[in-house]
Amino acid sequence: MDNPRADKVAVVDEVRERLAASDGAVLTEYRGLTVAALANLRRELAAAGGDYKVYKNTLVRLAVANGPKESIRDLLTGPTAIAFVQGDVSAVAKALRDFAKANPNLVIKGGIVGDGLLSASEMTVLADLPPRQTLLAQFAGALSAPMQQLAGLFEALPRNLAYGISALLDQKRSEGGGEAPGPAAEAAESAPDGESAPAETSESPAAEAAESAESAPDGESAPAETSESPAE
Repeated sequence: MDNPRADKVAVVDEVRERLAASDGAVLTEYRGLTVAALANLRRELAAAGGDYKVYKNTLVRLAVANGPKESIRDLLTGPTAIAFVQGDVSAVAKALRDFAKANPNLVIKGGIVGDGLLSASEMTVLADLPPRQTLLAQFAGALSAPMQQLAGLFEALPRNLAYGISALLDQKRSEGGGEAPGPAAEAAESAPDGESAPAETSESPAAEAAESAESAPDGESAPAETSESPAE
């Protein structure tokens, strides 16, 4: 633009700065809307977090040229007004859609969220989404449910492990005839890891001979055990 007027330069700068600072923007055609209808639309959009302003297409094209918002150039046909959004873009899209149902002269062309271009049909899908706070609550609920289940699982692990060990010991005792384990088994169970319980030792030969003498008939003595000396 050769020798641009100061007021036009100011408008170009305003559009560029507002697009950069906004969470999104929705472009509409307002041809045929009355002044009263436009005033009513501005009030409804302001309540949803949007600011509705009319600009000349040539100035908007200059504002977005060679920038991240240049994709909206294709939407700049016919009388254009832009709803700048601070906050929930879906709430502003919903307000525009509801207003357009009662005022067919308002046409939603499309918009941008961040630097991404959305078509008119995609803006309609966006308008059908729940409000941001509802989406965040649903997302938080989806995250917290598995965490609660995981916490319950961790809490149940030690208890289930103790039940399992007890059942295993009971099974082993029942397989042994239901009798209580003898001293050797008790010692084996109580022995530290890596150590084996001392094996039971048989009685000495002398003690066995004494028992034989006691059990022999009267007048007979148990044969004495002889030890063989090692061969020289």
